[in-house]
Amino acid sequence: MEDMLREELPGAVLFACSQNAIRSPMAAGILRHYLGHKVFVDSVGVYAGETSGFAATVMEEIGIDISLHEPTSFEDYSDTSFDLVISLSPEAHHRAIELTRTMSLEVEYWATFDPSDAAGSREQILDAHRAVRDGLVKKMKQRFVLAVAPVV
Repeated sequence: MEDMLREELPGAVLFACSQNAIRSPMAAGILRHYLGHKVFVDSVGVYAGETSGFAATVMEEIGIDISLHEPTSFEDYSDTSFDLVISLSPEAHHRAIELTRTMSLEVEYWATFDPSDAAGSREQILDAHRAVRDGLVKKMKQRFVLAVAPVV
Protein backbone atom coordinates (compact mmCIF):
# COMPACT_ATOMS: atom_id res chain seq x y z
CA MET A 1 0.00 0.00 0.00
CA GLU A 2 2.83 2.41 0.87
CA ASP A 3 4.48 1.88 -2.54
CA MET A 4 1.15 2.45 -4.26
CA LEU A 5 0.68 5.72 -2.34
CA ARG A 6 4.12 6.96 -3.44
CA GLU A 7 3.41 6.14 -7.09
CA GLU A 8 0.13 8.07 -7.06
CA LEU A 9 1.55 11.19 -5.43
CA PRO A 10 3.44 13.90 -7.30
CA GLY A 11 6.81 14.80 -5.80
CA ALA A 12 6.08 18.52 -5.61
CA VAL A 13 2.81 20.49 -5.76
CA LEU A 14 2.44 24.24 -6.22
CA PHE A 15 -0.90 25.90 -5.42
CA ALA A 16 -1.57 29.20 -7.20
CA CYS A 17 -4.24 31.86 -6.78
CA SER A 18 -4.57 35.58 -7.42
CA GLN A 19 -2.87 37.08 -4.36
CA ASN A 20 -1.34 34.11 -2.48
CA ALA A 21 -3.09 35.42 0.61
CA ILE A 22 -6.07 33.11 1.22
CA ARG A 23 -6.84 30.23 -1.15
CA SER A 24 -3.40 28.96 -2.14
CA PRO A 25 -1.89 29.24 1.38
CA MET A 26 -4.91 27.39 2.77
CA ALA A 27 -4.57 24.66 0.13
CA ALA A 28 -0.83 24.37 0.68
CA GLY A 29 -1.32 24.23 4.44
CA ILE A 30 -3.87 21.43 4.13
CA LEU A 31 -1.76 19.28 1.81
CA ARG A 32 1.42 20.00 3.76
CA HIS A 33 -0.33 19.00 7.00
CA TYR A 34 -1.41 15.63 5.66
CA LEU A 35 1.25 14.76 3.09
CA GLY A 36 4.13 17.15 3.71
CA HIS A 37 6.33 14.25 4.79
CA LYS A 38 5.85 12.70 1.31
CA VAL A 39 5.26 15.66 -1.03
CA PHE A 40 6.93 19.08 -1.27
CA VAL A 41 4.18 21.72 -1.18
CA ASP A 42 4.26 25.48 -1.74
CA SER A 43 2.02 28.32 -2.90
CA VAL A 44 2.26 31.41 -5.08
CA GLY A 45 0.05 34.15 -6.47
CA VAL A 46 -0.26 36.12 -9.68
CA TYR A 47 0.83 38.96 -7.40
CA ALA A 48 1.58 39.14 -3.67
CA GLY A 49 -1.39 40.41 -1.67
CA GLU A 50 -1.90 41.05 2.04
CA THR A 51 -1.87 38.12 4.46
CA SER A 52 -5.39 37.23 5.66
CA GLY A 53 -6.04 36.89 9.36
CA PHE A 54 -9.39 35.27 8.57
CA ALA A 55 -7.65 32.48 6.64
CA ALA A 56 -5.26 31.84 9.51
CA THR A 57 -8.17 31.77 11.98
CA VAL A 58 -10.22 29.17 10.11
CA MET A 59 -7.17 27.02 9.43
CA GLU A 60 -6.26 27.08 13.12
CA GLU A 61 -9.74 25.70 13.82
CA ILE A 62 -8.67 22.44 12.16
CA GLY A 63 -5.19 22.44 13.67
CA ILE A 64 -3.22 23.89 10.76
CA ASP A 65 -1.06 26.97 11.33
CA ILE A 66 -0.57 29.28 8.33
CA SER A 67 -0.10 32.43 10.42
CA LEU A 68 3.52 32.89 9.32
CA HIS A 69 2.72 32.71 5.59
CA GLU A 70 4.26 35.50 3.50
CA PRO A 71 2.53 36.01 0.12
CA THR A 72 4.76 35.68 -2.95
CA SER A 73 4.13 36.15 -6.66
CA PHE A 74 5.15 34.11 -9.67
CA GLU A 75 7.84 36.76 -10.31
CA ASP A 76 9.29 36.27 -6.82
CA TYR A 77 9.35 32.51 -7.20
CA SER A 78 12.33 30.74 -8.71
CA ASP A 79 11.72 27.05 -7.93
CA THR A 80 10.90 25.22 -11.15
CA SER A 81 10.87 21.63 -9.91
CA PHE A 82 7.11 21.12 -9.54
CA ASP A 83 5.29 18.13 -11.00
CA LEU A 84 1.84 19.62 -10.50
CA VAL A 85 0.46 23.16 -10.34
CA ILE A 86 -3.07 23.48 -9.02
CA SER A 87 -4.58 26.86 -9.83
CA LEU A 88 -7.47 28.16 -7.78
CA SER A 89 -8.38 31.31 -9.76
CA PRO A 90 -8.76 31.98 -13.49
CA GLU A 91 -5.82 34.41 -13.65
CA ALA A 92 -3.58 31.96 -11.78
CA HIS A 93 -4.64 29.23 -14.18
CA HIS A 94 -3.50 31.32 -17.14
CA ARG A 95 -0.12 31.83 -15.46
CA ALA A 96 0.17 28.12 -14.70
CA ILE A 97 -0.56 27.24 -18.33
CA GLU A 98 2.24 29.63 -19.37
CA LEU A 99 4.64 27.59 -17.22
CA THR A 100 4.01 24.53 -19.39
CA ARG A 101 5.78 26.28 -22.28
CA THR A 102 9.13 25.89 -20.54
CA MET A 103 8.49 23.23 -17.88
CA SER A 104 7.24 19.68 -17.94
CA LEU A 105 4.40 19.66 -15.43
CA GLU A 106 0.72 18.98 -15.01
CA VAL A 107 -1.74 21.81 -14.44
CA GLU A 108 -5.15 21.43 -12.83
CA TYR A 109 -7.79 24.08 -12.28
CA TRP A 110 -9.90 23.96 -9.13
CA ALA A 111 -12.34 26.88 -9.41
CA THR A 112 -12.43 28.29 -5.89
CA PHE A 113 -14.51 31.21 -4.56
CA ASP A 114 -12.47 34.18 -3.31
CA PRO A 115 -13.67 34.76 0.27
CA SER A 116 -12.09 38.23 0.33
CA ASP A 117 -15.23 39.25 -1.59
CA ALA A 118 -17.42 38.20 1.37
CA ALA A 119 -19.30 40.93 3.23
CA GLY A 120 -21.28 41.09 6.45
CA SER A 121 -20.43 40.41 10.05
CA ARG A 122 -17.14 38.92 11.21
CA GLU A 123 -18.89 35.56 11.59
CA GLN A 124 -20.28 35.72 8.03
CA ILE A 125 -16.81 36.48 6.68
CA LEU A 126 -15.34 33.62 8.70
CA ASP A 127 -18.08 31.34 7.35
CA ALA A 128 -17.07 32.25 3.79
CA HIS A 129 -13.47 31.35 4.62
CA ARG A 130 -14.60 28.10 6.27
CA ALA A 131 -16.54 27.18 3.13
CA VAL A 132 -13.39 27.64 1.04
CA ARG A 133 -11.32 25.63 3.54
CA ASP A 134 -13.85 22.80 3.62
CA GLY A 135 -14.13 22.79 -0.17
CA LEU A 136 -10.36 22.52 -0.47
CA VAL A 137 -10.27 19.62 2.00
CA LYS A 138 -12.96 17.86 -0.05
CA LYS A 139 -10.96 18.36 -3.27
CA MET A 140 -7.81 17.08 -1.55
CA LYS A 141 -9.64 13.92 -0.51
CA GLN A 142 -10.75 13.39 -4.10
CA ARG A 143 -7.36 14.14 -5.68
CA PHE A 144 -4.83 12.73 -3.21
CA VAL A 145 -4.66 9.67 -1.00
CA LEU A 146 -4.50 11.35 2.40
CA ALA A 147 -2.55 9.49 5.05
CA VAL A 148 -4.94 10.72 7.77
CA ALA A 149 -8.57 11.69 7.32
CA PRO A 150 -8.96 15.46 7.81
CA VAL A 151 -10.99 16.67 10.77
CA VAL A 152 -13.69 18.70 9.01
